Amino acid sequence: MTKIYKSIFLTTAAFFLLPEDGISQRLDDFKVIGYYAGPTELVDSFNTDQLTHIIFCFGHLSGNRLHISNARDTATIQSMVRRKRTNPSLKVLLSLGGWSGCETCSDVFNTKTGRQEFAESVKELTQYFRTDGLDLDWEYPAIQGFPGHAFRKDDKENFTELVKAIRNVNGDDFVISFAAGGFTKYIHESIDWQEVIRYTDFINVMTYDLVHGYSDTSGHHTPLYSTTKQVESTDNAVQMLIQSGVPPSQIVIGAAFYGRFFKIEDGHPVDLYMPCHFSHGFSYKHAADSLSAESGFTKHWDDVAEAPYALHQERRLLASFDDEKSIALKTQYALDNKLGGIMFWQLIDDTFRNGLLQAIIDQR
Repeated sequence: MTKIYKSIFLTTAAFFLLPEDGISQRLDDFKVIGYYAGPTELVDSFNTDQLTHIIFCFGHLSGNRLHISNARDTATIQSMVRRKRTNPSLKVLLSLGGWSGCETCSDVFNTKTGRQEFAESVKELTQYFRTDGLDLDWEYPAIQGFPGHAFRKDDKENFTELVKAIRNVNGDDFVISFAAGGFTKYIHESIDWQEVIRYTDFINVMTYDLVHGYSDTSGHHTPLYSTTKQVESTDNAVQMLIQSGVPPSQIVIGAAFYGRFFKIEDGHPVDLYMPCHFSHGFSYKHAADSLSAESGFTKHWDDVAEAPYALHQERRLLASFDDEKSIALKTQYALDNKLGGIMFWQLIDDTFRNGLLQAIIDQR
């Protein structure tokens, strides 16, 4: 399906779900959501007045309960809540998990007692910190995620029962979101979408890491559109979710404030879609130096994926990342297709001013 027909399909599907004043309402409701896993003292350095939601990363399980690990994390959450003084509409969310942070999730949430105790602990922490909700970052229910972490087929049903328990204990005004894999296997196997959307406010679709640390072929890790050689993309994930019954207004697409370097195997051209292994990552705030011509990189733009990349022939590196142009295009895509908004991982990887967050705000 071409980009033109994709856009027509999504816009048409979204149109019938909106009220007559949908355009103005969507702009009012458009979410700009930042994950934050940085130092306490830097929370105030970013322009969080432009965010609608900020998500603390991460809380973890201690037994069956959501646990905030240390005094530093407590101070970070408190600093986030203080940002409401200048941005009263800001929603502050706690979170559970992360890529390596949900080792016992499958076991704990496999029992009604585990789910209930977790939901009650979320309420206690919410009241203590005066936060507004919870983002579940379980990577992943029912399929292999972090190596060695347990997963079972029942996770799919248990995830539904988990968000139902959280909603029942915490009430209708409590914000519930979750970080969803943006790739085909997750969308098809991990979540009962039509049930889960009854209890959640929105879904943060991780439309990044689509080529990741375990990939053996180079590609775009956060493209907007699919190519003939790479199906996984933001648009591909959005289409699958809508076809699964998720309203566009609950879909929040993801942007990457970081990039990935892939080392191309000897004997192959240094380019996209070549045998490779993951080398290391880098923050957008360092991209000007990391990807500079003086460092030996040549930047390119993929007109099909609508994504940038850079090549270093001598070091045999391909860099995949988001930049100001691709961020603006993603934001416009979300607006054009009446999606719930855009989120990003993570704020500490941005510059304090005039970075990728500003590119979102300017487009909005």
